[in-house]
Amino acid sequence: MLISFSTLLFFGCVTGLTTVLFGFGGGFITVPVVYGVLSVTACSAADAMHIAVATSAAVMVVNSMAAALAQWRQGRLRRAYVWPLAAFIAVGAGAGSFAATLIGGTALRLLFAAYLLVTIADSLLRKGFLTVADRTRPKPLGRATTTLGGTGIGLVAAGLGVGGSVMTVPLLRRRGLPMAEATAMANPLSVPVAVAATLVYALAPTAPACTGQLGYVDLTAGAALLLGSLPTIASARRLTARVPDRVHSLAYVLLLVAVLVVMLVVEGRHPVGS
Repeated sequence: MLISFSTLLFFGCVTGLTTVLFGFGGGFITVPVVYGVLSVTACSAADAMHIAVATSAAVMVVNSMAAALAQWRQGRLRRAYVWPLAAFIAVGAGAGSFAATLIGGTALRLLFAAYLLVTIADSLLRKGFLTVADRTRPKPLGRATTTLGGTGIGLVAAGLGVGGSVMTVPLLRRRGLPMAEATAMANPLSVPVAVAATLVYALAPTAPACTGQLGYVDLTAGAALLLGSLPTIASARRLTARVPDRVHSLAYVLLLVAVLVVMLVVEGRHPVGS
């Protein structure tokens, strides 16, 4: 248990850093890590993936709020790109979280990996992410993007426990925003996803009755992650301004590749149907 707690504490620090630099509220880091730990230690190993997604969502509530507050104080948030997009993301998040409680653990893991793969390919192959041609005139979000796009982001992000940053960052990037601002605004846009997902998972009637859990949310794992992430967010909040835009965008894609590899390795150690 000490090793598991130390592992979660360490990756909590990593989560705090990626929250500040990339707008990842924690999902892409915490889901594979928590799943790997809980598949061995959880009272219900068959529900490890659901518990990992739920715990990730709960951690994202705190991480995203803390990072959003820090970014707001530094003047990096633009209201036109946050609202009303956040409201439609919240609508989709409620439906996505509920749907995820009905999906088997294996299917959820495969969807998570497929989602990563598509995002990586889109970022590398489609123009507008690695390099933005004209950042002096960012384009506004259209009505369809705000309504249908926002609902879709919430649906997918809450269902997979990833916060939505992997969709909102490329979206804002292709509107002409620099990575520092696109990743900054991913934090407040992750809050409605995290809140909706946490409520659904915490109150899910299908959750196993385990000590130290609120529904599917593992309170001990979440506390360990937050003990590492919150101090890191506080100390690393000024880093984004120092990273060159091209390096920032490339590092974003490389991190997605690393998480995909980890997820596939973890998946390979568990038989289909587990």
